[in-house]
Amino acid sequence: MKITNKQRKYVPDLPSLLAVCEANYARLLRLLPDCDTVTLSYSFEINEGLYYRVKILDSSRYTSTVELAQLANGVPTYMRPVMQVRLYHDANVAEVLSAQYIGSLKPSYAYPNTHMHQPNEKEMTNRFLAEWLAFCLRHAESIGSSEI
Repeated sequence: MKITNKQRKYVPDLPSLLAVCEANYARLLRLLPDCDTVTLSYSFEINEGLYYRVKILDSSRYTSTVELAQLANGVPTYMRPVMQVRLYHDANVAEVLSAQYIGSLKPSYAYPNTHMHQPNEKEMTNRFLAEWLAFCLRHAESIGSSEI
């Protein structure tokens, strides 16, 4: 009997991922009353010294790209979460494109890999975005917008 140590490739659960992306789209629209204006930036104060910023990077008829960033006093830049998210207005979904400046996320990764990405890194990042947006909606004390 020959024993092989070959793992099966991770396959994302598409219905579950799509449900998270749809919920993220709805949450982002609640935070962004106007996601069509490029150079618009929204700030959310959670408490003294903790802010979140949503900056619109690109907007077209069917898509918008936004950057979400945590701005916290006393926290090193490399420890602050940053994500680029694309909103697909025709499909009503929001998908994380990149996080923590690591570039675009693949749907799945072989494991182990040189950058130590988890097999379901993209799915987990979209789930983190869901928690992050829910937190912002629950705790935002003031929401303000400004032109950059």
